[in-house]
Amino acid sequence: MITESARDLAAALPHGGVLLGLDPGTKTVGVATCDAGWRFATAGKTLPRGKFEALRAALDTIRTERKVAAIVIGLPRNMDGSEGPRAQATRALARNLEQAFDLPILLWDERLSTVGAERAMIEQDMSRAKRAERIDSHAAAVILQAALDALVQDGLD
Repeated sequence: MITESARDLAAALPHGGVLLGLDPGTKTVGVATCDAGWRFATAGKTLPRGKFEALRAALDTIRTERKVAAIVIGLPRNMDGSEGPRAQATRALARNLEQAFDLPILLWDERLSTVGAERAMIEQDMSRAKRAERIDSHAAAVILQAALDALVQDGLD
């Protein structure tokens, strides 16, 4: 199942579970995970974006270690809400991951997630070099946290 609805993902996971957040870029993929209770997202690794098989293997290791129940992938929309080539590449990645792992996938609007991650790292007085090294995984955490907030909100309705 690939959805853009937090409500649909919540229905597919009635007992919660660890979620894997991804911020796919052209050169790297930022990774974040959350606790099984969907309270907080934590930035993880930044993986190189190369051949799908290498990315699949790295994600499979994380999936197995953390007992991941579903995946949240940042969907790069333009500011007007339209989708360009990066969004299409992200949708293709989602289809490939769904086939590889047979897990529910939530595509989450990632507009301004990198900006939010950058601001948070500046507030932490992180050096420019460290920010460049960690921006993708922190953006993945911002995306995942936004999805978690929506999942919890939908659960309270």
